[in-house]
Amino acid sequence: MAIAQPTSTFALPGADAADRRAALRRRELRRIGTGLLFVSPWLVGALVFQVYPVFASLYYSFHSTTMLKSGTFVGFENYRLLMSDDLFWTSLGNTLYYLGASVLLGTVAALALAMLLNQRLRGMAVYRVVFYVPTIVPLVAVSVIWVWFLHPQYGVLNYVLDLVGLPSPGWFADPAWAMPGLVIVSLWGLGNAMVIYLAGLQDIPVELYEAAALDGASGWERMKSITVPLLTPVILFNVIIGLIHGFQYFVPPYVITGGGPADATLVYSLYLYDTAFQYFKMGYASAMAWVLFVIILIVTGVLLRTSGRWVFYQGGTR
Repeated sequence: MAIAQPTSTFALPGADAADRRAALRRRELRRIGTGLLFVSPWLVGALVFQVYPVFASLYYSFHSTTMLKSGTFVGFENYRLLMSDDLFWTSLGNTLYYLGASVLLGTVAALALAMLLNQRLRGMAVYRVVFYVPTIVPLVAVSVIWVWFLHPQYGVLNYVLDLVGLPSPGWFADPAWAMPGLVIVSLWGLGNAMVIYLAGLQDIPVELYEAAALDGASGWERMKSITVPLLTPVILFNVIIGLIHGFQYFVPPYVITGGGPADATLVYSLYLYDTAFQYFKMGYASAMAWVLFVIILIVTGVLLRTSGRWVFYQGGTR
């Protein structure tokens, strides 16, 4: 007679741990899948409208592609033609002219405005809002306003200049004054930089100013020795952002001057747009876009590389 052996219910010690790990992995995969499902509209949009155009433009920059035909592979021919294109150099020179003036004046004006709005005065919040509101006005509307404000005959600014006996420039009708007019227009949008400078000013410890005042430092000395050095990280950030935006400056010259008069305001982005959508040279325009990308990359890299010489932090390090 066979004796039945009792069945063992004993489980190996690692079996439960392995099951728990597997369950945790499945749960984590479900969470990732749910998250990807919710962000899938953004992912699809980024792939279609951002990632694909970047690689497509790089592909087209080596082809003689136009709006009407696919073209053939031409290697670096588009880039070689750029180097002998007079309008390319004119647009690049106009862009550098605009950058040099707008970034310098914009930095000084935004910093000065932030210092004024950092005072402890009644109703200061209202003044801050007033100076920031122009930033959120659409650029097309701003451009149309400035066309009338700087009109050679009927503009408000020229009317004021006539009243005080000063000569009234032709502004956007004069090649010598068209680009300075665009620089003035750029000062309209100082709100973003102003807010960032204001945040940087409020982050500076008050004790430093108090100690400097006890040592007899004047207001100018406190600004030169405390405010500006401790704001250099913020200045670096705003200068880089201003340069990147300046290289892509497009809407005001497109709306106000269309690149004229006599190509005086033909900035790089406007020439790129005309090449692609008026002359339909998509391959050539793609090469221009990648040259612009390389220029922005080099300028930003040089700024970051040299920032250690003039950017200071509160800990005293560079």
